[in-house]
Amino acid sequence: MAVIHRTTLTPTKLELLAEWLPTRPWYRGGPAPELEKSGGFRLDDPAGEVGIEFMVTTDVCGPEPVAYLVPLTYRDAPAAGAEHALIGTAEHGVLGKRWVYDGCHDPVLFTELLALIGGRAQAVAQSITDTPDREVTRAYAGEPFPEGPFTPRPADDEHGTRLPAPHGTVLHVHRVPVPVAGTPPLPAGEPLGHVAGGWAAPDGTRLGAVLMTLASR
Repeated sequence: MAVIHRTTLTPTKLELLAEWLPTRPWYRGGPAPELEKSGGFRLDDPAGEVGIEFMVTTDVCGPEPVAYLVPLTYRDAPAAGAEHALIGTAEHGVLGKRWVYDGCHDPVLFTELLALIGGRAQAVAQSITDTPDREVTRAYAGEPFPEGPFTPRPADDEHGTRLPAPHGTVLHVHRVPVPVAGTPPLPAGEPLGHVAGGWAAPDGTRLGAVLMTLASR
């Protein structure tokens, strides 16, 4: 599993996201979000080259806090042809300069996310090395996915991000996850698959939601 370094990142992830989030069609706030890190999880890149994180950040500047799901990838060099997906660059205290991307455009993240949904990958803790994240749950009732790699073709709208997936399916990334009752959180209807997880609200309560659903096109 990936090693989590206790070090600095300049600018911070939240500083990068405060500039980037207002440019997204699914963003619900004003021009200057006030962001808090609320939770999330990671996936491992089998090649050990790309950092994969699913961050939940909460904008607390409005009358009601709004949580956003932001899949991120971290690379030690620019990804060819991915300039449109670059959120920014930052200096890591141990690893040096890192290129930070919207992970929905990154084939490494997309491939490992499908492996998670299909039961071949394990969600790991966001901030602790070598620790599975048992709060993240998944289900899948379709044909087994091939091992990939898969090239994502994401489309953003006001509802989130949609990625065409194998077997005539589409993966919907819920960029503004809606908390639901129940443990674990379960999706409405009968999607072919889903991923659910939790995060901390600004008042310290624990919230849970379905983060992604997989359905037929």
